[in-house]
Amino acid sequence: MVTDAADMDAYLSEPRDLFHGDALCVVRPEDAGEVARVLALCNELGVGIVPQGGNTGLVGGQTPDMSGRQIVLSLQRLDRVREVDPSSDAMTLEAGVTLARAQEIAQSVDRYFPLSLASEGSCTIGGNLATNAGGVHVLAYGAARDLVFGLEVALADGRILSTLGKLRKDNTGYNLTQLFVGSEGTLGVITAATLKLFPRPRSRAVAFLGLDDPAKALALLNFMKGHAGPGLHAFELIPRVGLELVLRHIPGARDPLLSPHPWYALLEIAGFAEGEAERTAALSLAQALEAGLAHDATIAQSLDQAESLWRLRESLSEAQKREGGSIKHDVSVPIERIPAFIAEAGARIAAAFPQARPVPFGHMGDGNLHYNVSQPVGADKAAFLARWDEMNEIVHGLVHDYGGSISAEHGIGRLKRNLLARVKDPVALDLMRALKKTLDPRGVLNPGKLI
Repeated sequence: MVTDAADMDAYLSEPRDLFHGDALCVVRPEDAGEVARVLALCNELGVGIVPQGGNTGLVGGQTPDMSGRQIVLSLQRLDRVREVDPSSDAMTLEAGVTLARAQEIAQSVDRYFPLSLASEGSCTIGGNLATNAGGVHVLAYGAARDLVFGLEVALADGRILSTLGKLRKDNTGYNLTQLFVGSEGTLGVITAATLKLFPRPRSRAVAFLGLDDPAKALALLNFMKGHAGPGLHAFELIPRVGLELVLRHIPGARDPLLSPHPWYALLEIAGFAEGEAERTAALSLAQALEAGLAHDATIAQSLDQAESLWRLRESLSEAQKREGGSIKHDVSVPIERIPAFIAEAGARIAAAFPQARPVPFGHMGDGNLHYNVSQPVGADKAAFLARWDEMNEIVHGLVHDYGGSISAEHGIGRLKRNLLARVKDPVALDLMRALKKTLDPRGVLNPGKLI
């Protein structure tokens, strides 16, 4: 148990520095039994408990409130590997195992765990599942909920539910596993998971292309789906303004093409034979250039070059932070509507926020855009950020009009809790509240989050 204020400090804020809290203490159990006992005691006393993994969440779901009457439950010590079974393409890991380590464990048995995030060195499996993390490979493998066989979950009353197992077919009632994926610790605390493994790719090609506009990016995406098939693992959209921020603020960043272009696509192709990805990339990109879908392209010739290209994409948020104030949105719209959405959102923001700089980027392959807006050059940061809600009205209103979601992969947490009631189907909200009341009748599990 951690009670010293200085030692607790790292657990009381989140990466964007939007939410700060206070806590009675931080508890750090080392197994599921200890987690269950902590929950049972808190439930008996009516003390709110805030589960936390690697503390990398971006919507404040892992942060206590300012009352000083909640407890932070850190899952980082639950870091055991319980089983790895390559024959069943499954591994069972405890919640505190980092995502990077999970990837390494899979590779050690010649398998592949495809979930990949910029924070994978510190985010944890429990947090990934509790928030239904997405990342760059959703196009090929789906989000976190698509990568899990079963869970072990500590409930508010101290019981432990286990759906752990490696069965691919099991029609014995309700799918309780999926109930807890994406629940953000409001229904139970995930303590372990059985995860799906996949064949390990033997080759990989990463390419960076210069484009005219998002419409050409959509055409290129559809072209690459047809030519690379399931080997197309990632397709990211980057605007020139975003690349320029990276080149300005991130040491060592270099423009990968000889001349600037209004938009870029970063794509990754995997192959299951030596050289397959490289051959597919070379042939398909040559045809794409000939068809006028892109103006220029480069294919990484080494692992270092591939990582450098990905670093340009992964540094966008950090570059925006260094540039000044940035109002961020994690949204999704139907893929075919992305070009129109970007155009209309840009026009509406230009009218309401003259000189503000939209920087829409992200996972175009699965419809998820990080529609971030940087402050005007020379503007007052605090004054710009004070209009966060006004910007939300524009972007989220348009997302609704386009049949999209205000939270694609980051979750609801504290940041979007008040927005949920405005965009969620009322019947769905009623069912969510009923489930919460059933599983957590005293409201001790991550209070003030999600619903």
